[in-house]
Amino acid sequence: MRMRFNVHRLGLVTMLSAVVALCGSALDPDPVVAQGRKPVTITRIFTGPDGLAHAEDIELKLNGRGVSEMLKATGAEFSVRPPTPGASQRNTAASPATDPGWHTGPARQFVITLSGNSEVEVSGGIHVLAGPGHINLIEDTTGKGHITRNFGPDDRVVLTIPLADGVVIDGPRTPRTR
Repeated sequence: MRMRFNVHRLGLVTMLSAVVALCGSALDPDPVVAQGRKPVTITRIFTGPDGLAHAEDIELKLNGRGVSEMLKATGAEFSVRPPTPGASQRNTAASPATDPGWHTGPARQFVITLSGNSEVEVSGGIHVLAGPGHINLIEDTTGKGHITRNFGPDDRVVLTIPLADGVVIDGPRTPRTR
């Protein structure tokens, strides 16, 4: 009886260990697999010490499950933006300082393109293209600002998420250059 009980217990422990091992590997991916994930990149548009808008890419820090920390926001807004008359993706020249399209962001906010295409031009004639899924972090709330151009033929649908005060977007940064 005692031996039968021990064999039964050993079988139960073995099955339970196998289930835990299988489930654990599904929930906690192998670090090599996690390293093979495509990074989440955010393009930050910010005002430099020169008072001009600049752009850099930030690779968002993710945990082993591919999730960032929760970022506090103050709301969300969807908008439909028509194509900018005369805008062309082939025009990569710098816009003159007198162009009426220069503007600053109204607040620190994510601007996520859901559909359509656009570009943000910053100082030095740097053009940041944004298609579906592209995330811009607009932080140039002072200074000269940037120009946004929406390319047709379709409207651009955007999700804007203003960030709460003190939210820090951290990760490796790469300046955008020509």
